[in-house]
Amino acid sequence: QVQLVESGGGLVQAGDSLRLSCAASGSTFSSYAMGWFRQAPGKEREFVAAINRSGGSTYYADSVKGRFTISRDNAKYTVYLQMNSLKLEDTAVYYCAASLNTYGRRWDSNLYEYWGQGTQVTVSP
Repeated sequence: QVQLVESGGGLVQAGDSLRLSCAASGSTFSSYAMGWFRQAPGKEREFVAAINRSGGSTYYADSVKGRFTISRDNAKYTVYLQMNSLKLEDTAVYYCAASLNTYGRRWDSNLYEYWGQGTQVTVSP
């Protein structure tokens, strides 16, 4: 098992940057592919970004491509989400998640076994 704790959320203005962190503990971190998802009020949880076990491959939702960067430090058991040029529509609770095997469906939240509690990101005009 792995426990996940997100941090770094907050209130920022449109155009600002923010970096989220997700600290893992428990099982060997490098065994898990990691993903970031978000959920805005009244909307379903949606895929944001994912990274494979080694950190060599990354994947992004079209809505954040070019603005967000996912990375991981396996030695520190941490995955990051660097968010630049934030928009109002990025406002959501952001969750990190861990998966032993996404079977190539890295956008599918059902394939992530472990989830953090979420961190709120609010983008104001």
